[in-house]
Parts: sequence; C-alpha cells; structure tokens
Amino acid sequence: MVELMFPLLLLLLPFLLYMAAPQIRKMLSSGVCTSTVQLPGKVVVVTGANTGIGKETAKELAQRGARVYLACRDVEKGELVAKEIQTTTGNQQVLVRKLDLSDTKSIRAFAKGFLAEEKHLHVLINNAGVMMCPYSKTADGFEMHIGVNHLGHFLLTHLLLEKLKESAPSRIVNVSSLAHHLGRIHFHNLQGEKFYNAGLAYCHSKLANILFTQELARRLKGSGVTMYSVHPGTVQSELVRHSSFMRWMWWLFSFFIKTPQQGAQTSLHCALTEGLEILSGDHFSDCHVAWVSAQARNETIARRLWDVSCDLLGLPID
Repeated sequence: MVELMFPLLLLLLPFLLYMAAPQIRKMLSSGVCTSTVQLPGKVVVVTGANTGIGKETAKELAQRGARVYLACRDVEKGELVAKEIQTTTGNQQVLVRKLDLSDTKSIRAFAKGFLAEEKHLHVLINNAGVMMCPYSKTADGFEMHIGVNHLGHFLLTHLLLEKLKESAPSRIVNVSSLAHHLGRIHFHNLQGEKFYNAGLAYCHSKLANILFTQELARRLKGSGVTMYSVHPGTVQSELVRHSSFMRWMWWLFSFFIKTPQQGAQTSLHCALTEGLEILSGDHFSDCHVAWVSAQARNETIARRLWDVSCDLLGLPID
C-alpha cells in the first residue's frame, strides 16, 4: 500500500503546491509598508530604478508626490519606465539620469550633475546590484560584485552626503540580502583574485552593505541623516540573469517568490515610516528589524572595511 501511495503523492505534489501557493506566498510576503506619509517637495534618488524592486520603489515614491530620480545604467530603458510611472501616477517629476555603478567616472559624473541640479536630497535608496556574475572586473579593476554592490554605492553615498546633511531629516536605504549570512569579508582576497565563487561573491558584497550601513550610522549619529539596510525577500527580478541555475530555481519555485511590488515594501518602510530614526543602522526584513550574522555585527570589521573602501576609491580616511 505504501509503495502505491508514494508515486501517487509525487504526482499530486505539483497540484498541491499550486493550490497552496497563494497562502504560502502571502506568508512569505507578510511585510507591507503601512505609512501614509506624502512627499510633496521631497527629492529622492533610486539606483537601478528601471526594473524590478527599484522600479516599484520609485513608482510608489512618485505616487506620494516626490521628485524622483531614476539613476540607471540603461538610460533608454529608464526613459520608458519614467514615462510609465508618469502616466500611472500623474507625477511628471520623474527624471532619468545615467549612472553606471561599475565605473567611478560615471558615479562622479552623476553626482556632479545632480548636485548642480538640485538643492536638496531627502532620500537615497541604494537599490541596484548584480548577482552571480562570472568573474569580471569593473572599469576601475574591482571585482564586479564588491565593486558594484558595495564600492559603487559607497562612493555615491559619500559624494551626496553633504546634500543629505543639508536636507535633514533625510534617509539612506541600502538593499542587502539574507544571503549576507553566508558572506565573509576576506581583506586578503577582496577582489577575488586568489579564489572566486560567484554565489559567495554576492554574499560577501551583501555583508559589506550591512557593515557599511552600521558604520555610517555610527559616524552620522546626531546629524539628522539616518540609514537602514534591508532584505527585500526572494523576488522575481532580473538579478538572476547571470545564472541559468538560479533562473531555473526561480521558475521552479515561482509560486512562492515575491513580486517586485512586494519586494519593494521594506525599502519603502525604511524610507517613509515615521519614528524610525532611533533604529538608524539596523537591518530590516518584511518591514521589521531583523537579525544579522555575527560578522555583520563586528564593529572592527566594519571600521576596517570603511578604511579599505576609502583607500580603494581615493577618498580621505577620517
């Protein structure tokens, strides 16, 4: 009897998963931004806003009346998204500017243009990222994951920091990942030249996002600028484009993966929710404070990573 039931269960499993998917998806995406804050007169920058979580984040902020900059590598695609958001929200203050986080010249050019164009910056959402890339380097010779996901946003934040201080109260949101638990900061192999694994390289960079957030929070305490790192959840996006295995996994478990709109909720929560200032430097998942790994709580590593990052980018170490 047992021998007959096992094949039957295997046949029924896809159907059972399909039927249970709405409830499971609801459980996995329980975090929803409930803030009703409106943003007329506020200026926001969202990196990687031409697709996925970034697009949905930008759309919601535009819906609330903010002047939103879509900071994108693909300007043509960004313009299409900007028009879509303008049409959907009725907010015409949705602007596209070129930003390639794999090239420090592009980052500096974006910052220079933005600072000349705007008097204020109230929210910076460092959303863009790469995942599981074959070994490659940025224009400046950095390993792609650490270069784009960490160093690119580190430099961008540094260049816009005075504007954020002048516009206080202001916020910075760094999109990290649960994958940071598998990450380690190997200072002797930060560029992956001694050993490299695409999956772990992503994890290392997401750990760096959290360490950066915590160190920046310590340095900016009392400035009126607060910052948060977030895990958006497992989201259907273009982030897995470099890995056929991950694309297959995403397809196999598509019933349980968050939509980009659901994935944007924690970023929106940290950007908008009132009274969050006392939690500056904390990590969030599903719109609640989340636990981070032991290494992500290591202040010594955070300070050293800050100094190494400054050195790599030619920034003054203070």
